[in-house]
Amino acid sequence: MADFYIKSRLSMETFKPLSSSVVQKEFNMYIENLYRRNRRFAEEVKRLIHKYVDRLVKIHGRDYKVKFMNFCGTHEWTTVHYGIRSLLPENIELVAGPGCPVCVTPSFLIEHAIKLSFEDVRVYTFGDAFKLPTVKPVKGVRNLAEAKASGGNVAVVYSFLDALKDLYSYAKESIFLAIGFETTAPGYAIPLINHLIPKNMYFLSALRLTPPAAEYAIMEAKKRSMPSIDGIIAPGHVSAITGAKPWDELSRKLGMPAVISGFEPLDILLSILELLKMVLKGEVGVKIEYRRVVSWNGNVESLNAINIVFEVVDSPWRGIGFIDKSGLEIKNAYSNYDSFKIFSLNKPTRVSWHDDSFSGCKCTEVVLGLAKPTDCRFFLKGCNPSKPLGPCMVSSEGTCSIWARFGGYLNLKKLGD
Repeated sequence: MADFYIKSRLSMETFKPLSSSVVQKEFNMYIENLYRRNRRFAEEVKRLIHKYVDRLVKIHGRDYKVKFMNFCGTHEWTTVHYGIRSLLPENIELVAGPGCPVCVTPSFLIEHAIKLSFEDVRVYTFGDAFKLPTVKPVKGVRNLAEAKASGGNVAVVYSFLDALKDLYSYAKESIFLAIGFETTAPGYAIPLINHLIPKNMYFLSALRLTPPAAEYAIMEAKKRSMPSIDGIIAPGHVSAITGAKPWDELSRKLGMPAVISGFEPLDILLSILELLKMVLKGEVGVKIEYRRVVSWNGNVESLNAINIVFEVVDSPWRGIGFIDKSGLEIKNAYSNYDSFKIFSLNKPTRVSWHDDSFSGCKCTEVVLGLAKPTDCRFFLKGCNPSKPLGPCMVSSEGTCSIWARFGGYLNLKKLGD
């Protein structure tokens, strides 16, 4: 195993002597072979996970349970797609937290976007938000897909760069529905700082910050007297920007271990193993499993850009309400790019906020890790990926969508060795 741990810390530095195109190809093959197809190492990590659980059971008794929560939709995708839960002892429970940015985007933002699209303002959106439903209809439609079909000016793009390219031939007003976490924020901030955004492009910011949501979800479980979270599987892509430090601070504040994980199956298994070690030793703080991408201080240039363009504010999360210091809004210095100010759009306050979840839908509980998709009476009945009722069934990172498409509910059953 020593050789494996050494290899797991290698990065692109290994391939520097090669040309850039060969570098990426060789690196991708290396990562795939090491973290996805290496059955021998997977079996060894699985054996060690069972070994550490056995040790914990001997200390705490046979009914001992440990509960870990991930905060990235891609982690949940990997967990379900590769049947990670079926490989683990029954003493370990993996739950998905608020790691899907589309799932937590409030209804009022989509309502604003739909309204503007009917006023001939072009709305650029990522594909995973195209069918994100509103709680109440706007001019008879409940999502941007329906708005486009009804004549609304909506354009689906793969990236922010695609929207900028389209604007070369489009002179009218437009907005970009900026949904995302810390990972996507630099992609907006850096072009703004460098004056690369056309004057007819405005931002409708739905940017949210992950550590405050992680803390909220964990504290909400305690408030509801539910089994507590024992460890955090922290998001790798977010941490590539923020660095490990924010998760270390949160871990120590909550008194539980955290491991920043990559996204391959072995990344997840190694992170679970590391968390078990920390639980056994009573350690808190963060450890970085995803060393090939994440550093302690993160991407300093990106963080500086975010701080220049955005300010941290208390923000509403769909179905949840306001979470302190959990959102990013455009600063006054860049207000000429702020859709809220340009179009005089209303924002809810803590006083005026009202629940924007559907009656009977358990998306809020699923997002907070308080319920499984199968606990919802609409799951794969009135709500499915082709006709989503709640936001968790829309995005490829939504837990309900992942379970529906890849059979996450089947992985609840232990399949044995």
